[in-house]
Amino acid sequence: MLSYRHLFHAGNFADVFKHPLLTRLLLALNQKDKPYFYLDTHAGIGRYDLSKPWAQKNREFETGIKKLWARDDVPAALKPYLDIVRAENADGHARFYPGSPLIARRLIRPIDRIVATELNKTDCAELQTLFARDRRVTVKLMDGYQSLKAHLPPKERRGLVLIDSSFDRAREFARIAAALREAHQRWETGIYALWYPLMGAGVIRGFERDLLATGIKKVLQFELRILPDDASTIPGCGMIIINPPWKFDTEMRTLLRWLWSALSINGAGGVKVEWLARE
Repeated sequence: MLSYRHLFHAGNFADVFKHPLLTRLLLALNQKDKPYFYLDTHAGIGRYDLSKPWAQKNREFETGIKKLWARDDVPAALKPYLDIVRAENADGHARFYPGSPLIARRLIRPIDRIVATELNKTDCAELQTLFARDRRVTVKLMDGYQSLKAHLPPKERRGLVLIDSSFDRAREFARIAAALREAHQRWETGIYALWYPLMGAGVIRGFERDLLATGIKKVLQFELRILPDDASTIPGCGMIIINPPWKFDTEMRTLLRWLWSALSINGAGGVKVEWLARE
């Protein structure tokens, strides 16, 4: 299991996989004039100081954002994400890392809206302070799965839900699949992005079967491995996208292959882009 507090993991390879995908999804929503809604179910604190002891304990950011920080050959699709990270570090040093709600805040337009929920009281208070003067962002102390029931369907009709659980409890994969089934029944046209760690082939195959059993169509799967499957730690992570934008699989395949080449340890792992279910 992972540590609940994301500061231990902030800026690691999983974030560098997850947040470019999130950025591209939000930019796709920006292409239409109508407003949209973004729900972040496990929002965290929004901004992470990589100099703090928790982040320094395992220095996981060295496997992620630090590997990209000085690169001048990043693909164009990755640049908006890196621009957001660099904007948090005006002195040119990679000290602060933006979490998903802050990334979304940098990308939404005046007509769009964010709801960010967090169950940890300390983290929620910090997130509320971060967005205290921002009318477009609502922060609530709430269980992420309850937030799906409370806020879907949104009045905007368009939008994105990010489910980024900490996976610190047993049966989290089954919980996500069940929550997704119910959320999709409430709001069939929304885009859903579900991040997950690679915890063994049997576990992942079971998760895929549970997703297929929901009957949901247009299910796109991305995975990035940077370590061998027999590594002592999690070798990679994945993201399920429901209702992805047109040609999102093609665009992201190219981006993820570049990320793998930049992040892989001794050439291990690889990239997976597959449709679990089509329309």
